[in-house]
Amino acid sequence: MKEIFFAGGCFWGTEHFFSGVDGVVSAVSGYAQGSPDWAAACEGRQAEGGQQATGEGRLEGQQAGGGPEIARGPSYEQVYTDRTGFAETVKVVYRPERVSLKLLTELFFDIIDPLSVNRQGHDEGTRYRTGIYYSDEADLPVIQEVYSSVEARVGQKLAVELEPLRNFYQAEERHQKYLEKNPEGYCHLPLKTFKYLRLYQDIAAFLGDEPDSIARMAETAALIYERMKFFWVGFYIVRGDTLVLGPFQGPHACMRIGFGKGVCGTAWKEARTVVVPDVEQFPGHIACSSLSRSEIVVPVVGSSPAGAMGTVDLRAADRKDNAVGDGAEGAVGGKDNAVGDSAEGAVGGKDNAVGDSAERAVSGKSAAVSAVLDIDSTAPGTFDSTDALWLGKIAGLLA
Repeated sequence: MKEIFFAGGCFWGTEHFFSGVDGVVSAVSGYAQGSPDWAAACEGRQAEGGQQATGEGRLEGQQAGGGPEIARGPSYEQVYTDRTGFAETVKVVYRPERVSLKLLTELFFDIIDPLSVNRQGHDEGTRYRTGIYYSDEADLPVIQEVYSSVEARVGQKLAVELEPLRNFYQAEERHQKYLEKNPEGYCHLPLKTFKYLRLYQDIAAFLGDEPDSIARMAETAALIYERMKFFWVGFYIVRGDTLVLGPFQGPHACMRIGFGKGVCGTAWKEARTVVVPDVEQFPGHIACSSLSRSEIVVPVVGSSPAGAMGTVDLRAADRKDNAVGDGAEGAVGGKDNAVGDSAEGAVGGKDNAVGDSAERAVSGKSAAVSAVLDIDSTAPGTFDSTDALWLGKIAGLLA
């Protein structure tokens, strides 16, 4: 077994997320990269008249280059002062034969804002900074590969620390498995993230090494329809300048959609993810169903049926937890609806594009799009950047 340490903001959500990754043996909340004089800093605060909280502490710590030691670590209250230098961090122990460090690192970037300094979600302070800390120097090249890929994609220097592990102390018991103990408790991650993680892994497992793209589309549509309770899930196959209805789940739908027409045709033509909070505000929307109120379309880039290219169309039923903050304007170009290169799983793209695919030429035999994943909902404002990210990753499995 191996270990890696991820600081991704509040450790409650980060721990819960990695606990759900297949191949992860354990995810433990704790405090890492504290200052050598962290205890003195807390004592200094007490001397100044502040209140020093001892909390539960922990007796288990870990120092770089050595095994577990008996040492009392900081309390949550001490770390909360932002005087100790510690970051809320999750120790992930995993089986490398089941899950790779590369995938774990990619998943980590899926759940953070890599450009935010000392803030994730609503949580702010140095204790909520992001970082990847390794205890095995041999792991560094793999982490650097993913790190550099994300940095190149966003075009800016990342605010994510990448350092050897200096120290790590397990957090108090009340912080372990917090969201299991408190299902309604606070989490800085959208709750649908955990559902999408399970769906993504299950689809990958069910598809396996099946070579037939139609079979893969059919299986993917069925799993999404079943798990997410969407209203309609299906694929459109590109034939010439037309999308032709392929495998689907749900009521009847349009059988043909022209190149560049409607949301599906636009996503195909521009090779980008399109999020539409209100279909009535989308120019040229094709009402295959009068029940549709909001929509998302995600292109699949890669393999396709012989002699064809393809697009995926999903129509979703009402959901209460998928609000879009940008309103109707988020349909085209809203910055909160971007996914970076979603087939690879990193956050940070611009202009609603999936990676650099918006710059690809999409015409004739040079077209790169083989499918797009489109979800219609009977409720307005259903979809946001979380849906775009994970549906993009699922679409990437079909490539």
